[in-house]
Parts: sequence; C-alpha cells; structure tokens
Amino acid sequence: MNSRLEFVKYQSTGNDFILIDNRKGRIRLSRAEIARICHRKFGVGADGLILLNPAASRDFEMKNYNSDGGECSMCGNGGRALIQFARDLGIMKDAYRFLAIDGEHEARLDAGSIELKMSPVPGIIETAVGPALDTGSPHLVIGVANLLQYEVVREGRALRNSPLFMPGGINVNFHELRDGKVFLRTYERGVEDETLSCGTGAIATAIITRRNSGLSAGVPQEVPVHCQGGELRIRFTAEADGSFREIWLIGPSVKTFEGTL
Repeated sequence: MNSRLEFVKYQSTGNDFILIDNRKGRIRLSRAEIARICHRKFGVGADGLILLNPAASRDFEMKNYNSDGGECSMCGNGGRALIQFARDLGIMKDAYRFLAIDGEHEARLDAGSIELKMSPVPGIIETAVGPALDTGSPHLVIGVANLLQYEVVREGRALRNSPLFMPGGINVNFHELRDGKVFLRTYERGVEDETLSCGTGAIATAIITRRNSGLSAGVPQEVPVHCQGGELRIRFTAEADGSFREIWLIGPSVKTFEGTL
C-alpha cells in the first residue's frame, strides 16, 4: 500500500463504503490490505472499498471490493456512493456513464437522491428454498414473520453457504409486508454479516414482492423498500418474456468523513 492514502467515507442508507480517487491509476491494494482497511476494529471500517478508476470511453470505472478484500459483483448502494463522490470531486455531469464489473451504468442526481440504472434481470429462478434472481449480484428472497426479531445472521449464513448456491454463494434477503409496505433485512456474502441496506437486494425483493401481488407486462412499477438504514425506491418494468428492464435504484448517499491512512 502507498505510504499515504487519502480516502473519503460515504453511507448509502447505512451501507457504508470507503471511496478512493484513483484517476491517476497509481493505487494498488492487496486483498489483505483492503480487508484491514475495512476492518471495524483495526482499520477505517466499512462494508466495502471502491476505487474510482480512469476509463477511456466512459466518465470513470467502478472497482469495488467487499470488506473481506475480495472483488465483488455489482453493488447498487456502492454505485450511488460513487456518483456522489464523483460529484464532490468536481466531476459535474447531467448524466454519468461509468463501467462496473457487469458493464455500463447510467446515473443522475435529482433532489438529493442518486438514481442509478441497473442491468436488466433475465428472470426469476425458483429454488427449493425460495425465488432467486441476479440483479447485478445473486440474491435469494424469503418472506418471514416478525422480521425485527428474525435470526438474520444465523439463517442467512446457512443459506448463503448452502450447496444449492455453491461455489459462489448467494446474498439472502428476508422481507416482511406490514400495512402494504416492504421491510427488508439482508445477509451479504463477502461482508459475511447483516448490512443495514443492500441496493441489489432491495431490487430483488421489490421484484419478488410485486410479482407475488400481480404484475402486468410493460407497466412501470415503483416500490419503496424500507431497510434498516433507510428507504430505497425501486423502479422497474416487467417484460412478457419474464425478464425485468428499466431498473432504477433510487436513494441518498451521504459523505460522513474523510482522512488519510
């Protein structure tokens, strides 16, 4: 790791990230270094670390890592944090276009919220333990009663490591409908714990809960999802072939502090 490393910390509805400006392409971090920086006792502490890298044909590239130091699949809340970071760095755009591990994304800021367009979802897979879908990251969605008292870490860890989803594992979303509202708690692989919010998990949960109540192809949907760290809004359109497109993840991302390691 460089002798001095400047960083900024952001939280997106409680999902927190370390953001580093790497537009000069000089920063190289090992898996062990990333894990130590993200450690909540021995480092800065975060659910993940994101590098803002240069990209020849787009505004920038998102390179994101889980708190265990491994490169992770697409992170919606991390992507929204990256957009706010870019704006705070002085990268001013009406619409941002950036590259991530799953391809190109579009984003914009509107009235204090970051709107991030996600990749299309090809469809829902029915497994022995519940519906699963890939919203940029693989997610299992399970409805439960008494969500606040539910053993999310214990049950989520068991399902995340189930042979059904190996070798990569899966993120596990437990949701409850109360007064017509969707409440969500998520166990995230790579973090190996519950996080206060998960953007791709909120998308998966919004799609499943709306599917369960009846969907019409071609009709745009908007679903508020209440996470432990705040509310996210999900827009999407179901297609006749069972896929989902025009998926937008909407919510705030806030700078909490900056420093030098």
